[in-house]
Amino acid sequence: MCFSCKYSCFALDKYILAFDSSDYNSNQKIKVELFKDNKKLEFYSNFKKGISAYDYSEVPGVLTFRGDNHRSSPSYGYIEKKPKTLSVINKFRTSYLSWGGGAGWTGQPLIIQWPLSTLKHMNVYKEFKESQNFIEAICVSLDGHIYFFDLNSGKPSRDPINIHNPIKGTPSVDSRGYPLLYVGQGINETGEIGYRIYSLIDSSLLFFINGSDKLAFRGWGAFDSSPLLDKENDTLLLCGENGLFYNIKLNTEYNSKEGKISITPDIIKLRYSGDNIPRQGIESSPAVFENYLYFADNSGTIVCLDLRTLYPVWVNSNLDDTDSTITIDIQGDIPYLYCANEVDHQGTYGNVYLRKYNGLNGAIKLEKRIPAYSILGDHPVNGGALGTNIIGKNNLDDTVIFSIARYKTMNGGLIIALDKETFQEKWRIESPYYSWSSPVAVYSKNGQGYIINCDSKGNVQLIDGKTGKIIDSINLEGNIESSPAVFNDTIVVPSRNGNIYFLKVES
Repeated sequence: MCFSCKYSCFALDKYILAFDSSDYNSNQKIKVELFKDNKKLEFYSNFKKGISAYDYSEVPGVLTFRGDNHRSSPSYGYIEKKPKTLSVINKFRTSYLSWGGGAGWTGQPLIIQWPLSTLKHMNVYKEFKESQNFIEAICVSLDGHIYFFDLNSGKPSRDPINIHNPIKGTPSVDSRGYPLLYVGQGINETGEIGYRIYSLIDSSLLFFINGSDKLAFRGWGAFDSSPLLDKENDTLLLCGENGLFYNIKLNTEYNSKEGKISITPDIIKLRYSGDNIPRQGIESSPAVFENYLYFADNSGTIVCLDLRTLYPVWVNSNLDDTDSTITIDIQGDIPYLYCANEVDHQGTYGNVYLRKYNGLNGAIKLEKRIPAYSILGDHPVNGGALGTNIIGKNNLDDTVIFSIARYKTMNGGLIIALDKETFQEKWRIESPYYSWSSPVAVYSKNGQGYIINCDSKGNVQLIDGKTGKIIDSINLEGNIESSPAVFNDTIVVPSRNGNIYFLKVES
């Protein structure tokens, strides 16, 4: 073995390595178990030293939730000039299932500019087949479909894929630009519940992971989390609501000249347990800095794993259910993590803790407390941090921006900008409408940052990121839970009202 373990044994027809938490930095004790198909299966993962947001994807676009392994790039490219207005250029109406249509939380679209060598083999419509300017938007829906669009026109670009079950989370496209789509299922209405990998050559299903796994401590097999690809090691890193972490060696074979792709995955599953983990389930998306992977779960536990060994490095408590995704900001040689919790286990009223962690040891460097409400019962609608924060860049490089739902009132919302070094408040926007959608930063070529924010009333706001001044706002007439994705001056944002909207930022 390339690491030391406490003991090993055979059980459940799997090879198990089990660890306790006696020899790593932790304020919360957990037991970690790895399940392999056989003893010889010893692949792990490791992102290259120094890999950044600009290194994650080999093709232009937003290919996973928040765009990269640091979860810090939900927009790609630049807006040309100082923006003044937002306008709708097109919209598409989805069908409906029991959870409705359009898209819910997190529901972020993907945007990709395919290499022409790949595009020519795809089942896109003829008018886009050889277009030099073709950029594809991929949107999942609560109606069970995966839709494909030409970003520039908003027109469908190929036939949708139908999984016949609502999709809530954000999918991922292979960051190498390979025609592989990774998509999770949010709700089970028919058939099995789990995770799917599709070929985007012909929309065929290549692989299915059954989320109802006998190894899991939780019986709910949905996947809202958006995976990351370790492209150097051909490994997918995926979290499940069943409480399992999946390290998936894809064994990809791709012939770009012939347009043929195949995968034969091998999987290592990780499960964990502890006295202070009352609810298994990971809805946040994993974030990675070099060999460190971070995720937060429904119990409020934050886990840091060493991808070279899958051994835990540290564990900490984030105090309540944490579905928003951890973001990473590198300062010097230290990865700092920003995250915030919901109000869930606390009851109908509690506190959201906006936190900055040292990603190497789990120490809390900064903390700010914000009160919020939550609706509990048979149909809970949580408050607190459901959206993922913005790590500022360019002229916002000293700023982190959080969104808080159910602030002051059950329907109220708050956007708050903080100084990264002190957590002193820079500006805030209080609203009568809350947001589960994650705000997005877009930048002009001269480095000026602007914020796109969507809320439960259907408002889409364009905000000066430096001052918090609202420059423009339009209303799309329906709750927007999904997080927008942006390519240059084009915004794609689905709504719970059944529409997928294409917007322009105009000067």
